[in-house]
Amino acid sequence: MEALLACLIGLMFAAALYLMLSGSLVKFVFGFTLIGNAVNLLIFTAGRLRHVQPPLIPPNRTGLTHAVSNALPQALILTAIVIGFAVVSFAAVLVHRVIDTTGTDDVDEMRSTE
Repeated sequence: MEALLACLIGLMFAAALYLMLSGSLVKFVFGFTLIGNAVNLLIFTAGRLRHVQPPLIPPNRTGLTHAVSNALPQALILTAIVIGFAVVSFAAVLVHRVIDTTGTDDVDEMRSTE
């Protein structure tokens, strides 16, 4: 399972970098969102996908009776999702303003009109 997720994360990073380097501001925002999701998936995968080693055990027991998941990667991912949404929303507003001002979203055309 980890190998499949590692391949998916690599594919997401490659697609995000392709979008971010394409020269269009709208594609850059989509690439930025995709790379944020790839990082979230990477954190989730690094937090162990197995349920055999619980992260917390009560002091009066030597093990748990049911499977639990690691809470730290989940908390980090939840925080990253909220912050990523705010940053992408702000970037989308900035891209909208740039397109209204310059009339294009192509970076090369913006340089030639200066």
